[in-house]
Amino acid sequence: MNTQRSTIRCGGCGWVAAAAEAYPFRCPHANGDDVDHVLVRVLDTTALRFPDGSEPDPFARYRALMHSYHLATDAGLDDDEYLQLIAALERSVAAVDGHGFQVTPMHRNALLSDRLRFSDAGGVWVKDETRNVSGSHKGRHLMGLLIHLEVAERLGLTPPGRSTLAIASCGNAALAAAVVARAGGRPLRVFVPADADAGIVARLRQLGSDVVACPREPGVAGDPAYLRLREELAAGAVPFTCQGNENGLAIEGGETIAYEIASDLAGLPLDHIVIQVGGGALASACAQGLHEAAELGAITSEPRLHTVQTTGGHPLERAYTRVRALLAGGGAGQRDDAGRMRRADVERALASAARHRSAYMWPWESEPKSIAAGILDDETYDWRAVVGAMLATGGRPLVVTEERLAEASDLGAATGIPVDPTGSSGLAGLLDLRQSGVVGPDERVAVLFTGVRRD
Repeated sequence: MNTQRSTIRCGGCGWVAAAAEAYPFRCPHANGDDVDHVLVRVLDTTALRFPDGSEPDPFARYRALMHSYHLATDAGLDDDEYLQLIAALERSVAAVDGHGFQVTPMHRNALLSDRLRFSDAGGVWVKDETRNVSGSHKGRHLMGLLIHLEVAERLGLTPPGRSTLAIASCGNAALAAAVVARAGGRPLRVFVPADADAGIVARLRQLGSDVVACPREPGVAGDPAYLRLREELAAGAVPFTCQGNENGLAIEGGETIAYEIASDLAGLPLDHIVIQVGGGALASACAQGLHEAAELGAITSEPRLHTVQTTGGHPLERAYTRVRALLAGGGAGQRDDAGRMRRADVERALASAARHRSAYMWPWESEPKSIAAGILDDETYDWRAVVGAMLATGGRPLVVTEERLAEASDLGAATGIPVDPTGSSGLAGLLDLRQSGVVGPDERVAVLFTGVRRD
């Protein structure tokens, strides 16, 4: 593969995947040490341009930025063959879920802009992912993985037969994985909490997934479904998951959200983006995609990235605070007028933190509860990328109350978009930012409505 377009490397130890690696998902050196081994897809933006196509399918429109596209075309597949592969998969997705992936809308929402007292110059822009495949943004991450697997298989890079795919999830990610895996004709094993929603479990089984309930064991820290997933992956299953530490390439499919935002802005400034965080794949994908869009000239500058977690569980805020202290202790904690830190200083601090992961990220000590259950991951697996983006753009981690989450849920419903409390929790963070004055009335802010209400 032409390494001047994209490479896969470990942000913790620096390992680089081979050019034609079939499964560039997890660092082979991640064997229980205290290094934060997470694979990152790195684009050489000097060798690329931001796509200006109008295809309704984001995986077709932004294909030139995808590692799977580089893998395919460097091996001799032409552009038409790659597009035909995507089109065939999209037809299969539509046969399973009623429609395939399409660019989702982002518009200034008048109701939210008025309720939050923005001026006509500013306002709230909502990116509506509730209309996406399986009703959330999660399918984007997994469709990107499926495309990569199909390319690798077509090129003869994978062993004979199809290995079982595996994921740990209690909701939207599991449903998305089940739809996409079914469309690709691949077996899927889903590890869920013992108290997983019965309706979701029934739908997973209807889609042909093997569902495994995982009760919590006394005295064992961490998400029991995730711990069971780790055992399955060690036995040879392929990670079909949104946890970046288990499959770093999952971030790439999620980046299509950021690319769409950049295209929708059409050169107009965006001052802030507020994103809810569980495992961190969504925020990591948006941060990376917006950074690439800025480097490619599609947007004039990156918006300030703010993240949202709940008072019951906020491991990302804890990690941010510790990295911020590390920067200050090293004499590199100065911010500019916009609150940004020098990216080189941030990267040095994160490189140091990556070698001592347990000092920055660990599972919550007791199981939290929230109406936004989808952001209660035991850890923020993509924490370094998200912390780095907040520091470099002048954003901040927000910890919101259940009352604020309920307020945001009601406001989200008032827009007419059928968003669930997890999917509207970015709005809860924006409510706090407006109340504190961090976001002014003349500023432009984006929030993501990421999951459909299912009750």
